[in-house]
This record gives sequence, C-alpha cells and structure tokens, in this order.
Amino acid sequence: MNKYKDIATPSRTQEILKKHGFSFKKSLGQNFLTEPNILQKIVATAEIDEQTNVIEVGPGIGALTEHLARAAHQVLAFEIDDRLIPVLADTLSPYDNVKVVHNDILKVNLQQETAYFDQEGPIKVVANLPYYITTPIMMHILASDLAIAEMVVMMQREVADRISAKPGTKAYGSLSIAVQYYMEASTAFIVPKTVFIPQPNVDSAILRLVRRETPAVAVKNEKEFFKLTKSAFVLRRKTLWNNLLNTYGKDEATRAWLETSLQQAEIDPKRRGETLSLEEFARLSNALEMNKEK
Repeated sequence: MNKYKDIATPSRTQEILKKHGFSFKKSLGQNFLTEPNILQKIVATAEIDEQTNVIEVGPGIGALTEHLARAAHQVLAFEIDDRLIPVLADTLSPYDNVKVVHNDILKVNLQQETAYFDQEGPIKVVANLPYYITTPIMMHILASDLAIAEMVVMMQREVADRISAKPGTKAYGSLSIAVQYYMEASTAFIVPKTVFIPQPNVDSAILRLVRRETPAVAVKNEKEFFKLTKSAFVLRRKTLWNNLLNTYGKDEATRAWLETSLQQAEIDPKRRGETLSLEEFARLSNALEMNKEK
C-alpha cells in the first residue's frame, strides 16, 4: 500500500493549490485530473514496470507523475510553468526517481535530457497533453531520434479520433497519416470532463501509440511524402487533382508530371484525399519522386 496521500483527489488538489496560492493559466491549457483510478488505468495501459523509463510532458502538480514514479524505474518530467516548479518540489519530494526539467518540451534536446536515465530500458511517453499544443508536442517527439517504444497520452477526444482515423472517414487527414506512419494508434478509453479542475468544455481520450519496427510504408523521400499528404487535405472538399495543382503549381510541365505520376500509381485524380490509404499515398509519393528524377 502507498503510504502517501494521492495528489489526485479533489480535496488534496484544492489543498495543494491553496497552499501554494496557485491560479490556473488558460493560455497554458491547465486542467488537473482529480481521479486516482483513471491515473492508475493510464499507467496500466502504458504497461509501465520497473524496467521502464518515462518521459512526461506538463506534470502540473504531479498527479500523474507520482503514479508513474511508483511504477517506473525513472521519470523525466518537463514543465514550462515556473510557478509549478516549487509545487512539484513539494508534492514529489517522497520520490527520488523523478527529475523535473523546467523547460519547454519543444525547445529541449531530448537526446541530451534522457542521459538522466541511468539504465537501459524502453522509453515511453505518458502525459496529459495541453490541448492547445497537443499536435506539435507529439510530432516533435515522433520526429526526434529518440527510440520511443510507446506513447500513452491524454488529449481532446476529437484530436484522438483524428489521429486514429481510418481512410474514408470524416476524421481522417494528414495528422492521421503523420502519426500512423510511425506508430500504431488506438483509443484506449474516454475520460469525462467532470474529473478535472477546472472542468474543460470537452471530454478527453487516452490514445495509445505503439512504435512500428519500420514505418508503415516505404517511401523514397519522407519530407516529400509528408508534403504530399498535407497538400491532399488543404481543401477537403476539392479533388486530389485540384489540391495537387494548388500545392505544386499549374504550369504545363507540372501538370504533365502530376498526370504521369498519378497514372503510374493507379490513382484516379478525381478522388478526394480522404479516400487514399497510406499505401496509396506512398505509391504516389514514390512515383512523383521517380518522375522528378527524369
């Protein structure tokens, strides 16, 4: 049994906030979870054990951090709000396997920071991500050279739906492709808005992302592949052809290059971007790249 009182109960959260005179900053998307059972479920979903090293983003007052500290080998938490650094020093004082870094996760060198981990083991990202900056944080971590085995992150339900969406659905877009290229995505469970202080306007979802051994599709040029997938969704109601012209240009040579590549990839230019699978985007990207070389 844990001998310390859980941070994440409504009464203890209010007690901590009052003790430190803390007020919420809307600009930082601060919503603190006050339900220990949900935090335990998050840790269980991430399959954290004493071999696991964990990166957390936005620990707040340490509600999730302490559950991670109890289960993991070490926890590295990044907090941008300087007002929370003394709060975390207080609430996490019972745990000697946690390091809080006062910095913006988007500005740190993750390779350098993770030198803190003193044993090899899987690195997992577990976090309640601020709604306003969920996507940039995820893409920053995915694009880093860090071998992240898994991410279990809380976010706005609508964003989780977009990330895990399948082709042909309304939610499917360039974000779905960008994440699913690296990871297998699935929604683990929904978190109601009623268990937060202050209460957000929408429900949240816990998204589980497991790193693929190799990317979902083989592409000749990753940068161009992502440029293509973004371009296909610029104007969702337009055809793939119109979106490609919009991005790459409308001159005769460009039109010929696009037409040839679409034919080779066996993709009808009248289709909409949301109907194309990752495999089809990869075929088209590789055809564009090959024909560019001629």
